[in-house]
Amino acid sequence: MNRSLNMMDGLPAPREKGIYFDNNATTPVAPEVVAKMVPLLTEHFGNPSSMHSFGARAGDEVAAAREKVMSLVGATLPTEIVFTGGGSEADNLAITGTLKAFPDKRHLITTAVEHPAVLGLCRDLEKRQGYEVTYLQVDGQGHLDLAELRDSLRDDTAIVSIMMANNETGVIFDVAAAGEIVKEKGAIFHVDGVQATGKLPLDLQRAPIDLFSLSGHKLHASKGVGALYVHKGTKLRPLIVGGHQERGRRAGTENVAALAGMGVACDLAAAHIQNENTTVRALRDRLEQGLLAAVPDCQANGDPDNRLPNTSNISFQYIEGEGILLLLDRVGVAASSGSACTSGSLEPSHVLRAMGLPFTLTHGSIRFSLSRYNTADEVDYVVQALPPIIERLRLITPFNEQQATF
Repeated sequence: MNRSLNMMDGLPAPREKGIYFDNNATTPVAPEVVAKMVPLLTEHFGNPSSMHSFGARAGDEVAAAREKVMSLVGATLPTEIVFTGGGSEADNLAITGTLKAFPDKRHLITTAVEHPAVLGLCRDLEKRQGYEVTYLQVDGQGHLDLAELRDSLRDDTAIVSIMMANNETGVIFDVAAAGEIVKEKGAIFHVDGVQATGKLPLDLQRAPIDLFSLSGHKLHASKGVGALYVHKGTKLRPLIVGGHQERGRRAGTENVAALAGMGVACDLAAAHIQNENTTVRALRDRLEQGLLAAVPDCQANGDPDNRLPNTSNISFQYIEGEGILLLLDRVGVAASSGSACTSGSLEPSHVLRAMGLPFTLTHGSIRFSLSRYNTADEVDYVVQALPPIIERLRLITPFNEQQATF
């Protein structure tokens, strides 16, 4: 019998239907969203810019979707919503569009724990265009020091970009307080709200936020669609230049079906906000507490209270997270070792490293992220299935701290 078969001995049989606990990477598309999209792909396929009835129908769908996004995030004007091809594009439009609008300002601020959509852009701006970037640090629970933010602001700071909630740990940042500090200095404040939208109540009109990014596939819409909230009066230059779409701020024919689907997803998210913060939170806690009680030498990462209701990041000492994920997948459970955008990297999580976690914890971290479609039965299965996986891996793959470098 080969080693891979031995690895499975004593583990529970996979369920007929897999268990999906990787909703911070992407969510299943809601049936109501699919029902909305199909006719717009097959029957009502007009270009919203066309003058005929096919185009008018498509234009109406885009306008309706804009209203639904406005309602979810608390915008007051249709012109404040710019549709994009996703969260990464929205982040890039916010940061690059601001820098283009203020060419004399060569400094920007972000955090060391941002999503790669922001960190990768900031590093590119440093390397290729000579911008100066300040990366704010976090403490052991993943929190920012707002005094560091205040001290880092300069007269030539164009933009500050801070996520509302961390995609790996779920830790929620006090963006309202951060925004007040940024506004005192006169810089533009961008919030990456991709993980928070649909999970936390939003009222951007009352917040000191100039720009706010969101993504459809994080709230049960399809992939490849998102939006950037641009507060009235905020200067922004386009990232994609061409046609007149989105009032000249984002050229290209609109993805009508995906936008209409995202509108439906926004309505559903608004209706389920309370459920996210009660039922989904309770399932997350049941999973986390069950695993912490059943598995020795493990810990939950980040602030246990001030985090997204669906997210649990747990480190299992002395083993590699990749091994855990592979065996979980074999028993039909999908989870993650961090951001899906960095899943091809063997480097430990930049978020956990910034929080100061020791090597033996950063390499064995697993992110479980739930949704309203998950059940208590699924949680109980994972609590049963994971402890023998951890035990098996610790027996056959002794962890050697000297082998790891970063």
